[in-house]
Amino acid sequence: MIVAARCLLRIRQSSTHTDFWQTGRRRAEFLKSAHIRTENKSVVTISTSSSSVAARSSVTPRPYAEATKAAMSAQSIHWGRPLPSVTSFVKRVVDIAGALVGLAIVGMAIVPIAIAIYLDSPGPIFFRQTRYGYRGKTFRLWKFRSMTPDAEARQHSVKNESKGLIFKNEADPRVTRVGRFLRRTSLDELPQFWNVLQGDMSLVGTRPPILSEVVHYTPRHWRRLAVKPGMTGKWQTSGRSSIKDFEDIVAMDLDYQRQWSLWLDLKIIFKTVAVVFGSKDAC
Repeated sequence: MIVAARCLLRIRQSSTHTDFWQTGRRRAEFLKSAHIRTENKSVVTISTSSSSVAARSSVTPRPYAEATKAAMSAQSIHWGRPLPSVTSFVKRVVDIAGALVGLAIVGMAIVPIAIAIYLDSPGPIFFRQTRYGYRGKTFRLWKFRSMTPDAEARQHSVKNESKGLIFKNEADPRVTRVGRFLRRTSLDELPQFWNVLQGDMSLVGTRPPILSEVVHYTPRHWRRLAVKPGMTGKWQTSGRSSIKDFEDIVAMDLDYQRQWSLWLDLKIIFKTVAVVFGSKDAC
């Protein structure tokens, strides 16, 4: 019986060993022609010889490396105690009330907006993107789509008219006809009321940046994220179409933090409404 048990054990080990190498060969053959697509649409090809049992790659996907760098950079900042605008209970109540009103407006406007977007440029109605918020925490920002579906892949072909870590082009060819109207009236921002309700954003704050921007941030730049990002802010109501220097935007954000009060938030909200209906600097 002992001999039989040993035989069965050897057969099982041999079978497992054979399955391992067969699986390894199949994996190598599959990876031989495989392509890994990263978020910025760059392609990394993994190649291996037919005799290899495992594919090796020393290439780290760029977005992953940049995200890691950004996370470490945010963690290295000495944020100190939360600012009053972050801990204010009344500000949060105003955010929730405003978000509920805003979402009610979205509910009434979503059908005609969705139809217009799809007829002008078939594709998704909503656009979502990873943004960096309070103290470098990432979240998904929502907007009505105002660009072509392949806009992010085409960004490298569009000239950046701004200075510093922000991208802007007044005549961006990726923006659709309906998208220009949505941007001019700020209707494309309406879905962000959901972000406000969730607590990732506030009605008033700083502009939430993207990965390709924060990866180059200095400690001073990170300080602008000591508050929650907002749907509107000092930059949006101070002539955002004409302000194209990122350092000026940072200065306004830090100024907002120093001067913050509930009355200041209300003034910015009222000014935002006036700007939107006046179509001034709303593009």
